[in-house]
Amino acid sequence: MLRKYLAFGVVLAGIFAIAISVRADDAPKQKKIGPWKAEDFIYSEAAGQYRISPDAKWLVWVKSTGDKDKDSRVSNLFLSSLTESREIQLTRDGDMNSQPKWSPDGEWIAFLSNRARPHGKTENSKVQIWLINAHGGEAWPLTELVRSPRQIEWLDKDTIVYSAQEDPSLYEEEWKKKKDDSDVIEDMDHEPPVRLFKIATKNKKITRLTTNTDWIEGWGVSKDGHYAAASHAKSLRYAFDQKTCPIVVLHNLTNGEDKTIFSEGRIRAGGFDWAPDNSGFYINTPFSNDAHFMTASITDVYFYDVAAGKVAKVNLDWENGLGYDLQTVPDGFIALLAAGSHDDVAHYTRQGSSPSWTWKRQTLAGDHAKNTDSFQVSEDGKTITYDYSTASKLPQLYRARLDGGQIAAPVQVTKLNEGLVNGRTFAKTEVIRWKGSNEEEVEGILYYPTNYEAGKKYPVITAIHGGPMGSDKDLWGESWAYPIQLYTQHGSFVLRPNYHGSNNYGLKWAESICCGKYYDLETPDINAGVDYLIAQGKVDANQVGTLGWSNGSILSTSLLITYPDRYKVASVGAGDVEWISDWANVDFGQSFDAYYFGKSPFEDPELYIKKSPFFKMDKVKAPVLIFHGSADRNVPPAQSWSYFRALQYFDKTVKYIVFPGEPHGPRKLTHQMRKVEEEANWFNKYFFKTTDQEHEAVKENSPLDAILRAKTVSRSGSNYGAAFTAKGKSLLIPEVVKRGDLEIGRFEVTRAQFSEFDKNYKYDAGTDNYPANGIALEQAKNYVAWLSKLTGQIWRIPNEKEVTGFYENKDGENTLDYWAGYAPNPEDAARIARELSVLKGSAPLLKPVGSFAAKGDRGEELIFDLGGNAAEWVLTSDGKTRAVGGSADCPASAAANCTAGPQYVGFRVVRGAAN
Repeated sequence: MLRKYLAFGVVLAGIFAIAISVRADDAPKQKKIGPWKAEDFIYSEAAGQYRISPDAKWLVWVKSTGDKDKDSRVSNLFLSSLTESREIQLTRDGDMNSQPKWSPDGEWIAFLSNRARPHGKTENSKVQIWLINAHGGEAWPLTELVRSPRQIEWLDKDTIVYSAQEDPSLYEEEWKKKKDDSDVIEDMDHEPPVRLFKIATKNKKITRLTTNTDWIEGWGVSKDGHYAAASHAKSLRYAFDQKTCPIVVLHNLTNGEDKTIFSEGRIRAGGFDWAPDNSGFYINTPFSNDAHFMTASITDVYFYDVAAGKVAKVNLDWENGLGYDLQTVPDGFIALLAAGSHDDVAHYTRQGSSPSWTWKRQTLAGDHAKNTDSFQVSEDGKTITYDYSTASKLPQLYRARLDGGQIAAPVQVTKLNEGLVNGRTFAKTEVIRWKGSNEEEVEGILYYPTNYEAGKKYPVITAIHGGPMGSDKDLWGESWAYPIQLYTQHGSFVLRPNYHGSNNYGLKWAESICCGKYYDLETPDINAGVDYLIAQGKVDANQVGTLGWSNGSILSTSLLITYPDRYKVASVGAGDVEWISDWANVDFGQSFDAYYFGKSPFEDPELYIKKSPFFKMDKVKAPVLIFHGSADRNVPPAQSWSYFRALQYFDKTVKYIVFPGEPHGPRKLTHQMRKVEEEANWFNKYFFKTTDQEHEAVKENSPLDAILRAKTVSRSGSNYGAAFTAKGKSLLIPEVVKRGDLEIGRFEVTRAQFSEFDKNYKYDAGTDNYPANGIALEQAKNYVAWLSKLTGQIWRIPNEKEVTGFYENKDGENTLDYWAGYAPNPEDAARIARELSVLKGSAPLLKPVGSFAAKGDRGEELIFDLGGNAAEWVLTSDGKTRAVGGSADCPASAAANCTAGPQYVGFRVVRGAAN
């Protein structure tokens, strides 16, 4: 069971599987290489749910993309030609369009959608069955159902079968009238049954096909429309305790008879792939040696012969069992076979006759044969479409011929995310192996630093998959949970280990951590991988970090406790730390915990305490970043609260971020972005120890953002002032304007002007016209005394009383508001000050005098920079002094109560005696 498994190929909204796809143009382009960003993983396009038309000329598929306005992924249907380079978008509206299915004659495509319906009833489900003509035209809603359809299949060219919960009972309607949204957990008596229905596409007539009182899960319809084979859940708590297994029922759709089949042994059926000749169907089912649970397993395949009424186990001749996919072809089936870090593609030919069938395996060859995790085959068995990728190559959909034992002449079909493939550098990857627990070989995917040079040592981050019945393959597998390229471009190795207990390596490996051995093999496995890289001279032993989600979080925490001196930083999401409370607070507590620990908490509470990292948090030394969704039913959100509080109790460095209303993985794109950005900043601060991190008080695309990213400030401007000749030398003196009887400087005294007085005053080239800054009051007084003597005129520092009105209500000038792009509060102002400390030079926020709009009433001569740039000295009535006016390092609002820093203080002059 993929209990705590989180993989990129699974859309957490539970709608459909996807694969991110990217393709470069056939013609070479000039590449503009940029850094990987969080958006690259979250807003990228993706392709999945592809189906070949009956004539094998077209492929219908689902493209999903991130929609910033809707804060979620949206999906639409596309058609791609399988005979030429041509692509057509079929749908454009709605958040979700999924499960496209061709009609048997290839004329129509049925699909599920939550798009707006012209005359839809608001009380009905948003998701309905829609139809669109495969040759063009607008889609239209076929159904107006109260409950959402769960699965659809064509029965014939005019009829669709679907599964859905029954319409509300009187009991349910009465509670609804009371506006009561209470939940009764596992209410077997009132949970609406899930049944099969059919609907005629011409008149929309709906007919109930089954009258079962349980809950149909997966199912499949025979090609001739005579039968439907279905899995029926018999218990609402099967996931929790695996006591009452679902049954398989063969529904005769012609006479209404039902027959329970696969009654011997433990069968948890999935797939239901019917043979093209309608002789029977294939199912896949987990197999485990455990007497009670199928939590860790491999996948077996069975065939049910309808005419004989007998079940045959298919001898896959493959120890690791079935991989992800199986599809029937005229002479048998094509399947993916579990092979560790990849899947093999195999063709099984059915031989013999009913009921003594046998199957012969032929492993298919081809350039792409070991780098796919899903496929579709045409009805004639001659064309195959599949997704192809590697750990360092983004996926793409391809078409090819099935030619004997070959996947021949592959042609790329989709054309997505070209900006990434043309504009990013991809880390080199390889499959590596090392000795782990029990001296057994462990396999993993190693990602190299982008700037890798042989002979140098680099940091390493272990990125640990969930499950534990998950695995990382030599396929593209990056997402908001594991944005690997962000860390390789930062100069780090990333190791994705397939530790003991991972799937795809056979039953012995999957079951190796059961019955009390959870943690005992996996934790040393992962650390041994780090040892291996250190021994090779690739990794710096003092720069090791870890991250993971779900079971990856659980094992990252185990590393922090078991090897506290090695792991310097951690990011963990939705992981357990205390197992007694886990047992009853997740949907599969007994089937997971009792399997991996060997006992329930009632049988051995001390074991659950012993296994709980919560009681060992004092050992943690690394800074830990924790994430969790508040509506998680896979791992209780309270686990992360316990984690957080325990680390706080021991005065450890920790930060905890909660995603409100989110399940085991965040669905909202804003939450996914937050996770990636927070994690990147955490590693920048505590692992890479760099300063080029995101600035939380700096608004994107503001002037301040620009100078912080550039780490420099542009310098420009001409000298302002009036020419004055003294002793044969031309000097610049401040320009003044009249305000009543007062002649006051139009601008603040510039650096060029002040340096004519003080030859020791130094400033950067190109900044002559910036305000003289860092000026003490005595320096300003000495300047006006020098200027008075030089010109024979009276120059002085203004009195506060005569200029107070000039400095009031001067918005829109060079203050911190301008640079930040908003009005910073005191805390943000302090953060910005810390950010600015990395910039070189004195007072980097100053601008040339006169850069901002001048202030003055109609008919008045204008005065510049009264409300910003540098604060200015004035003399107070009590003989003291202070700096007034706005400054570039302070918010504009007087309520900010901000005092300009010494480097942001200058002065303005007045000509003439004081009144």
